Amino acid sequence: MNGITGALILTLIAGSATGIGGALVLFKKKISSNFLAGALGLSAGVMIFISLAELFPEAQAMIAGTGMPHGKVFVLVAFFVGMGLITLIDFAIPEYENPHEASGLSLDARTAAVGVLEQTGSEKALHRLGLMSALAIAVHNFPEGIATFIGALNDPEMGAGITFAIAIHNIPEGIAVAIPIYYATKSKGKALLYATLSGMSEPVGALLCYAIASVSGIELTGGSPAFPLVLAAVAGIMIYISLDELLPTAEKYGKHHIAIAGVVGGMAIMGISLLIM
Repeated sequence: MNGITGALILTLIAGSATGIGGALVLFKKKISSNFLAGALGLSAGVMIFISLAELFPEAQAMIAGTGMPHGKVFVLVAFFVGMGLITLIDFAIPEYENPHEASGLSLDARTAAVGVLEQTGSEKALHRLGLMSALAIAVHNFPEGIATFIGALNDPEMGAGITFAIAIHNIPEGIAVAIPIYYATKSKGKALLYATLSGMSEPVGALLCYAIASVSGIELTGGSPAFPLVLAAVAGIMIYISLDELLPTAEKYGKHHIAIAGVVGGMAIMGISLLIM
């Protein structure tokens, strides 16, 4: 299995985790909110540590090796360009359809989906909410797929860490899609299908990234002068995801200290893994 194939497989695994979120809420009576808060915090810790301790420093070292004038400035700019890209996507998605506002952790809970059904009395309106949530998630996951793919190409071990973090982060998104679709259609199969499909934009994003790089002649490995800029942009994307999505969602689901303990644990796991590699 070459590097491209392995990176695509990891991206597919990360994207498929929206289906895990859908399955958990549809087939499990109750999901522990504290467990999910700790897991999301762990995911944020992994992504922050990888971005600041691995991706960004490596991008700076690579650009210095190219001899490019003001190269480190360009790397810093690329870091914030990555943040800006995903910020624009967030602003383009209406707040009530934001995929990170998961509607609940149990089908028995007082969820947003139940509220829509009571207010409108229309399964059609609820079905639209589910479809729009799925579309919003698909758009939002597109750059995340690119980030996972590039990270895995750069370093398979680091790519595995990113895959784990993105997968955990995708679970509440699957919940956000599955609940309204289930209440609208009364079909667990359809709810699970839509939840899973919403994450498939991640491997699509990876494939498009690879196709564009191939056509334009840009190498997606360390041999290209553009690669340090791509790494820095990926680091910016992952920092934004952690601070804007993972940590607020973790605190919403569980206690503050559980979320922070997850962050510290994620950082410790990645730090130790780098020492023993």
